[in-house]
Amino acid sequence: MSDQIYIGYNFNVNPLQPAVEILIAELGLADFESFVETEVGVTAYIQKVDWRSDILDDIQILNSKEFEINYTFEEIEQTNWNEEWEKNFNPIVVDNLCAVRAPFHEAFNTKYDIVIEPKMSFGTGHHETTHMMIQHILKNDFTNKSVLDMGCGTGVLAILAELKGASKLDAIDIDNWCYLNSIENVERNNCKNISVYEGDAKLLEGKNYEIIIANINRNILLQDLKQYANCLSKNGTIFLSGFYKNDIKIIEGECNKYMLKLVESIERNNWVSLKFLN
Repeated sequence: MSDQIYIGYNFNVNPLQPAVEILIAELGLADFESFVETEVGVTAYIQKVDWRSDILDDIQILNSKEFEINYTFEEIEQTNWNEEWEKNFNPIVVDNLCAVRAPFHEAFNTKYDIVIEPKMSFGTGHHETTHMMIQHILKNDFTNKSVLDMGCGTGVLAILAELKGASKLDAIDIDNWCYLNSIENVERNNCKNISVYEGDAKLLEGKNYEIIIANINRNILLQDLKQYANCLSKNGTIFLSGFYKNDIKIIEGECNKYMLKLVESIERNNWVSLKFLN
């Protein structure tokens, strides 16, 4: 794996909410990839190759008089990331059924015990969107289903889908680090039915899935929903997350264009995850 250098921004935010949620959303649109919420705000990471000196000029909340936001930033070598996660990464348990933990944690006595080496990838289960997508997967039948995990991050959702009985899975992420990390995590969890690809929605041409999982930011979802709908089989299911409660109407409106009907919504700290059927 080639070395990648990240820039880490440490934001101190007062008051914390809803400023942290808004800040994360705006930073996500500015190509920041990963976020760790802290007691005083949030730490955000962007690849150095994507960084520019005016990267924060369009982050409107930094100019808001409602919140006091200060920040510092520094370069972070990839090799330092695992050490940082070992200091800060705590295992989680979702609905008493699924544990997501790092290799240095002891195993959990849950039905599903997933081991993730998170590195810089987004999707440890700690973020609200991943947590809710895990809840959706736990509640739904994946037996012998063909599944797409779009924007797979660490691969945790595809891994859980296979543990739930999915027979053929594609996990796709545009980020090279996420692609490599997903391969590692798929192997670590002894999954046999997951194929991992590096790329975007262009890879979906000619594909067909009974279930699609897409935990990506709002703008990418709106851009790619047509491709998702085109490769979703009849009577298929699509789970979407990566956006806020206020975004439901625009997401639902775009899905309705492709005959996708909203049937269930999960909310967690103003983030939402939606289930659609066609």
